[in-house]
Amino acid sequence: MHITLAYSPFACSLAPYVLLTEAGATFETRNIDMSRQQQLDPDYLRLNPKGKVPTLIVDGQVLTENVAIQLWIARTFPDAGLMPQDPMDHVRAISVMAWCASGIHPRITQSARPERFCTLEGSADNVRELGGQGLREQLVIANDMLAGRDWFFERFGCADAYFYWCFRRAGMFKLDLSDLGHCASHQQRMEQRPSVQALLAHEAQVRAQFAKAA
Repeated sequence: MHITLAYSPFACSLAPYVLLTEAGATFETRNIDMSRQQQLDPDYLRLNPKGKVPTLIVDGQVLTENVAIQLWIARTFPDAGLMPQDPMDHVRAISVMAWCASGIHPRITQSARPERFCTLEGSADNVRELGGQGLREQLVIANDMLAGRDWFFERFGCADAYFYWCFRRAGMFKLDLSDLGHCASHQQRMEQRPSVQALLAHEAQVRAQFAKAA
């Protein structure tokens, strides 16, 4: 099986990178420099017309959308235990992943790229501020969910990898997250995992390559 992950530093392609590593999968990355809009290059758009990462290519077959990619990884490598076995917890994990994609991620985009939400002159700061407020509201919910537990479910899984990206990315904005201790502890536990350490090393290497090519 030949697996290629379209990946960009700081993007949500972090989650499938971590999960593939957790699963012990052999894979390569196609590194996309989004600061140079390589996700809009014609050859990439032929793979993923949405012009986004992640994209997963498995033996020539293309899969897009983060939740779908993560579920494919979990089902292809069941021994990694990336999704709960209990039927209700299984769908609850999908619920958390979907929330990361549709509830938290858009607020991150709003904070990072306000021009995508309003092009009126002078509106960027207000759009960014509202995005940050909405992002904090979502993170408070996650903080309550993580109270008294190491992971969202009985053991580490897809939901944890996706939320790790969300909280780490939120920390790159001018938001006060100091009261979200359960989220911060979750991030610390994640960064103790070899898979995340491998991700961070890869991220640094790719960023250095992009800087050299600029």
